Amino acid sequence: MNARMKYILNEFEKNQLGPDEPFKFHCTMCGKCCIKREDILLNPRYMYNLAKELGMTPHEVMNTYCETYIGGDSRLPVVRLKPRGEIRRCPLLKDRKCSVHNSKPTVCALFPIGRGIAGEKGNIHSLTVKDIRYFFSEPGCGDDSETHTVREWLGEFGLSPEDEFFIKWQKCLFELSMCFCRLEKKLGADMGPIWSLTGSILYLMYDMEKPFEPQFSAHLGELHKLISELAEEGGK
Repeated sequence: MNARMKYILNEFEKNQLGPDEPFKFHCTMCGKCCIKREDILLNPRYMYNLAKELGMTPHEVMNTYCETYIGGDSRLPVVRLKPRGEIRRCPLLKDRKCSVHNSKPTVCALFPIGRGIAGEKGNIHSLTVKDIRYFFSEPGCGDDSETHTVREWLGEFGLSPEDEFFIKWQKCLFELSMCFCRLEKKLGADMGPIWSLTGSILYLMYDMEKPFEPQFSAHLGELHKLISELAEEGGK
C-alpha cells in the first residue's frame, strides 16, 4: 500500500461525515487546491460533462487537456487532467480561478471532502449508495468561517451524496480490472490495441446531443462482448 493510500484510509477512519453532518470550511478562492496536482482523474461522466461545458468533443478535450496511462494495479486506461508548468497547475485554471467551475470534476467539487466505499470486502456486486462514506480532510487553505453539510456542499454543483453513477463506476472498474488482468496474462504485448479501444469506448465515443447514461450503459455492453470474444480467442 502506497503512502497516499495509507493517508486516505487514515483520514477516512478518523474524520467520517454523514451526508447531513456539518463541517466548517470557507473557500477563499486562493487556487492552492489547483496547483501541485498530479491526481485529478476523470471518469467518463466528467469527460462528457467537461466536453459539454467547453463546447468541444470528448476527443478534443482529451487532446487539449488530458493524458492517459495504464493503471499499475487496475491494468485499465486511466485519464487525468495533465498538469502544466513548474507549479503543476490544473490546465483548467485560468487567472487563479476554475474555468469550468459549474462542471468541475467531482473530486474538485468535493474538496475538502473526500469519499470512499465501506461495503463488505470482496462483495462489490452488492454495493449501493448507502455504502458511500464521506470524510473531511484538512485542506491547508481557506478558513472555517462557514458551516456546511456534505449535501449542501455537493448541491452547489448539482450533485447528490447518493451518487448512483459513482457506485456503477466502481463496479465497472472492479469487473473490467479483473478481466483485463486475466487478458494481459494471455495476450502480453498484444494488449496495446485493446487498451486503446477500451479507452475510446469508455471515454470518447459519445454523441453530445444525447444523454450520457444510456450511452455509457451501451458502451459497457460492447466492452463485455469484446472481452468475452478476446478471452475465447486467447484460450485457443
